[in-house]
Amino acid sequence: MELRLGNPPKLRLSSFKVISSSKETPDSASNSKSQTLQFRKLSKKVLSRILRTEAAIKAIEKKANSSKYKNLWPKAVLEALSDAIKQNRWESALKIFDLLRQQHWYEPRSQTYAKLLVMLGKCKQPNQASLLFETMLCDGLRPTVDVYTALVGAYAFNGLVDKAFSIVEDMKSSDNCKPDAFTYSILIKYCLKLRHFDMIGLILEEMSHLGIECSTVIYNILIDGYGKVKRFELMENSLADMIQSGKCCPDIFTFNSVVGAYGGCGRINEMEKWFDEFQLMGLKPDIMTYNILIRSYGNSGLYQKMGSVMEFMEKRFFSH
Repeated sequence: MELRLGNPPKLRLSSFKVISSSKETPDSASNSKSQTLQFRKLSKKVLSRILRTEAAIKAIEKKANSSKYKNLWPKAVLEALSDAIKQNRWESALKIFDLLRQQHWYEPRSQTYAKLLVMLGKCKQPNQASLLFETMLCDGLRPTVDVYTALVGAYAFNGLVDKAFSIVEDMKSSDNCKPDAFTYSILIKYCLKLRHFDMIGLILEEMSHLGIECSTVIYNILIDGYGKVKRFELMENSLADMIQSGKCCPDIFTFNSVVGAYGGCGRINEMEKWFDEFQLMGLKPDIMTYNILIRSYGNSGLYQKMGSVMEFMEKRFFSH
């Protein structure tokens, strides 16, 4: 395996903070103090923002427990809901959303439901996702592709693959909410995670039948998923399909997935082979790629090679 230096960009060593010197000059001490002060100021700003967000969520949440607040300032309610969703505080988010629905100015929006469904999936609350979907229908909204896909994700993320597939069937029978590549990418991702390999072929066949082509994202999901469960033949077959498609090309995510899959289980020869292959395709390794090499060599006891990569990284990324 050859480490190609080429024309490296001049990145600052301080940006990566890899090597610290034992000798401290007056200038470095001054810079260190300046950086410490900046960090403290930044920390205070971040902490202040967190506290303000917490206070806003709690204030709105208290009002959600009362039925008398039906004409609140829209910005306060919407910001509190957005913050609760971002923080995956599903109970707070649902309380605030219930308060939102009581407001005189409330207009149901499918985007809000989609965001809440995605959050509920992440928080392992598929039953709440089902109830929220029913609430949306009661609000008189027709599901969109985004809403359906968020519900598919909420079920699939929590291992309810049959329910996820039933939602896709509902989508296929609808007039304007047909499943798209992103919908199927979610199914593929979680079938790989749950090791339902037999279903993946069926999904790909269905996509082909519906005229939905595999995107780079879907190929990368397949390659990364098969690599993580050590199904290397299927991983390489997916990579070959990607290249032969003529429409999708491997990218840095593909590069790192394949190299990481082989390196992670000590198959160093294959790791080095694909490291070279991807470079011949015109892809350049990034810091994550080199970190994969270092970790793989270290775990395999190949400390000389590990040291060579570290030395190369210092020249490639950290030289002035």
